[in-house]
Amino acid sequence: MIRDTIKSAQITAMKAGEKERLAAVRLILAKLKDRDIELRVASNVPDDDVVVVEVLQKMVKQRRESIEMFRSGGRDELAAKEQSELEVIESFLPQQLSEDETKAAIEGIKAEVGAASVKDMGKVMAVLKERHGQVIDMSKASALVKAALG
Repeated sequence: MIRDTIKSAQITAMKAGEKERLAAVRLILAKLKDRDIELRVASNVPDDDVVVVEVLQKMVKQRRESIEMFRSGGRDELAAKEQSELEVIESFLPQQLSEDETKAAIEGIKAEVGAASVKDMGKVMAVLKERHGQVIDMSKASALVKAALG
């Protein structure tokens, strides 16, 4: 399980004295704990790895947005800190599909649901997220779906 990998990475970082990596791992564990608390009242709780991947993907998206804002604001030192956190977070995510693999999946789904125009983008995105949500960056996939349907 991914959660166990993260916990063991925390111990390893502590023993090795890797302060930056340890801080990033603790941040991940804190976000997971927050998500666990949110799910206590949920009627149907998804599989643990699904929850962990969702949290990690959200954190990756936040880091990418922060890096972009810091760089445009001339705060390269903060962008570098966010970049190092991003690398730690991404190390726990499952291997992502390449752009070619993503395009192939989109084409298959497009043919399957009979999508012909941008109006059908929602259908394609829904099926894509359901089948490949764990291994695709949905923000990048959105642009690829739009291009495929445009």
